[in-house]
Formats: sequence, C-alpha cells, structure tokens
Amino acid sequence: MTLANIMTWATLAGYGLALFGLVRVTTPHKVSASEFFEGSSRQGQLPGLWLLVASAAISWIFAKSIDNAASLANAFGVWGGLGYAIYYLSFVTAAFALYYLRTRGFRSIPEFLVNKYGKLCARLFLLAIIIRLLNEVWSNTKVFSLYFGPEGSLGYWLAAAIVTAFTVYYTLLGGLRSSLLTDGAQMLLAAVLLVTILVTLGPGLAATGLPAVEPETRLAGLTFCGLAFVQIFSYPFHDPVLTDRAFITSPRVMVRGFVLAGLISGGFIFLFSSVGLYARAAGVEGSPALMVPALFGLPMLLVFNAIMLTSAGSTLDSTFSSVAKLTARDWFNRRGIPTETQARFGRWGIVAIAILGNLPLLSIYLGDRVGPAIILATTISGTMVMGLAPIFLLAFIARAGALSFHLAFWPGLIFGVLRVLENALSTQIFPTWLSIGGGKYALDFGINFYGLLLCTAGFLLGAWLSPKPRK
Repeated sequence: MTLANIMTWATLAGYGLALFGLVRVTTPHKVSASEFFEGSSRQGQLPGLWLLVASAAISWIFAKSIDNAASLANAFGVWGGLGYAIYYLSFVTAAFALYYLRTRGFRSIPEFLVNKYGKLCARLFLLAIIIRLLNEVWSNTKVFSLYFGPEGSLGYWLAAAIVTAFTVYYTLLGGLRSSLLTDGAQMLLAAVLLVTILVTLGPGLAATGLPAVEPETRLAGLTFCGLAFVQIFSYPFHDPVLTDRAFITSPRVMVRGFVLAGLISGGFIFLFSSVGLYARAAGVEGSPALMVPALFGLPMLLVFNAIMLTSAGSTLDSTFSSVAKLTARDWFNRRGIPTETQARFGRWGIVAIAILGNLPLLSIYLGDRVGPAIILATTISGTMVMGLAPIFLLAFIARAGALSFHLAFWPGLIFGVLRVLENALSTQIFPTWLSIGGGKYALDFGINFYGLLLCTAGFLLGAWLSPKPRK
C-alpha cells in the first residue's frame, strides 16, 4: 500500500472519528419524535436561522454537484460553472412557494397535496420523490469512492460500504436532529477546504487568465444556463432534502434561511467550478475533480478527498432522514401512533434506502449498454418532474384539483422517460426542431422549455374544466 493510499484512508478515519464524537456529544440515546423527524432540540426549540442555512446549503453541496460543476466548467468555460450555479436559485423558488403553504397551515408537502389534489396525486408525487432519493445515494457514494480506488476495486467498494454504514448509524440515532448538527460542522469544514483549494489554484488561474472558449462552446454553455433556469421552477419540489427543511422553522425564518442558503451554496459551487477552469487552461484530461489535485501532490489530493467525503456525507444523512419521514409519516400518515412506532418505521426505511440506493453501483458488471442505461434511468428526475412547477406555483388557483395535477404531472413524466429511452437506445424520438440554442444540451433545453409550457397549459385547462369549489 502506497503512502497516498494510507493517507487517504487516514482522512476517512479522521472524518469518521470527528463526526462520531460530535454525534455522541449532541445526540441523546433516545430522541423524541420532534427531534427525530423535525430537528428540534431536546428542550423543544426549533432550529435557528444559521443552523437552517448551514444545513440546507451543505445538503445541496453534494459530491456529485461538486464533480459536475468542475466538469461543466472544463467543458464550457465560465458558463458551465455559472449554469450549474443557476440551479441554486431553486432555493428562492422553493422559499416563496412553500411560504404560501406554510401560511395556510400545511405541515408538509404531502399534507398539502392530499388536501388540494387528493391522495392518489400525493402518492404519485411520493413515488417520484423515492426515485430522487435513490439517485442521491448511489450518485454520492460513487463520486467519493473513486478516491479510494478504480470503479469496482476493493478500495472502491470498502469506501462505499464504510461511509454508507457510518452515516446510517448516526442517522438511526438522531434522525433529522443528527443530520442538522453534523451538517453545521460539515459546512464549516467544506468552507475551509474550499478556501484551501482556491488559494492553491488561484495564482495559476490569475497568471493564465480565464481559458478561452470557441463561439460554439460559448453557445453550448449559454444553452446549459437556459436549461438550468427553466428547471429551477420545478426542480426544488422533488427534493425532500430541501423541502423537509422548509417546515422545521417559522415561515419567515424559512424564507430568509433558504435565500441565504441558496446564495451560499450557489456561490460555493461557482467558486469550486474554478477547478474545471484550471483543468481546461492546463489541458488536463479526464475528470477535473480527480486529475487536478494530482498535479499538486498528496496534500491537495487529501483536501479534495476530504471535501468529497464532507459533501457526500452531509447529503447522505439528509437523504436518510428524509426517507425516515417519508416512510413513517408521509406515505402512511402515521402521525397518530406512538413515537417509538413512528421512529421504528423510519429507521427501517433508512436501512432499506441505504441498501437499495447503492444497487445501481453494481451496474458496472452488466455490460457497456445495460449498466449505463440503468444509471441513466435513475437520473431522469430533472425532466420528468417539470409538471411540478404549476402544481406548486399555481396552487393558489382555487378550481385546480386532481385533473389539473394529472394534466401537468403526466406529460413531464412521459417526456422524461422518452428522453431516457432516446439516450439508452441511441435512437431519435424527439424531433431536432425542438432544440433551442446549440451544443449538447440544446434538445434538453427545448424539451424542458416547451414541456413546461405544455404542463402549465394542461394545469390551467384542468382548472377551467373542473367545477367551481363550494364556499
């Protein structure tokens, strides 16, 4: 075993020990339902503004997003990093839409959906959420595990198993409360690591300047920015890691917290995209997040390893706590049963998602076509939930009911599935005239833009066809 391998595993051990100590100090052996599901303190106090900000921000600075930001900046220059940062305007969309729900007395999104659109619509929404949560697990474990060995190697699998098991352990203890407290520490650590990376890469980028991009590449980057902007109107609503946090403080604190978290996490992502700019300027081949630290030796490799562990761990524990709430409260509506029973259902849900969420990693053994197709099938959520935009943003329309939900939800879902089939089967389904802009994301931009218009029109049509509600 080389020195780099030893130090990489030592970094993992240090990360685990630090979090273990934090959890043992802050989390009692038995937690109440409000602690486990709502993140309140032992004394029943709601989370404060800055704990909400730190938790919401780091939960969206997940390992895959960091890797994506660097890769997109490498591909499209500064426009790639900016485009990915645009997704973080989702916090603003969510803040104002969910403020509307909070001020009308709803305690969760499923409760609102059942009241407004009916139980079937709520179940369909939760099924889409489950796909998102499965995607969160494998996509994060895969990214950080690559620092411990090539895909499929012993080190790769050990890292995935150890971090998953450890995160399951402390989330089982304290649920959302453990997630919030560890998120605060992880946000501080991530900020320190980002500063270290910027200080290291900054002089080189300052000397060379921003890498030049061809007009076609610039257009492709701007097209991606357009795609990101269209998706921010639906994207946040299918992420319970974000939306669950909208119901744990007062509505006013939530709005301020979400806006601040969006600015902080979006700024973090944009700054980290400088790794991709550095790779483009230096002509580095391969994944920037893996290859750039190798240029600076072992210390920088360990810094990147630590930031990936931190971001992945924060997203995993938030995912697990969201699954616990979905299992124990949202799907079966078990609020009236004893605390111990609620927590038991939630904990079984955590164990289940930890196992099922990592199964897509096994797709590397299924061949060059089947394996990538399985991975692709778990990442369609951004397009398939485009119909959620009118469902939440136009919720104030009184006549909108189940028909409006279905006429908005199903077109987006069908478009997402067809887009996956198009890529997986290497065949054309959508006509090229739908494309907007240029480059790799032109067709996706067009599908999402016109699809959003179609879903919105369907929602409004459903409201027009529905009978006027009784007063």
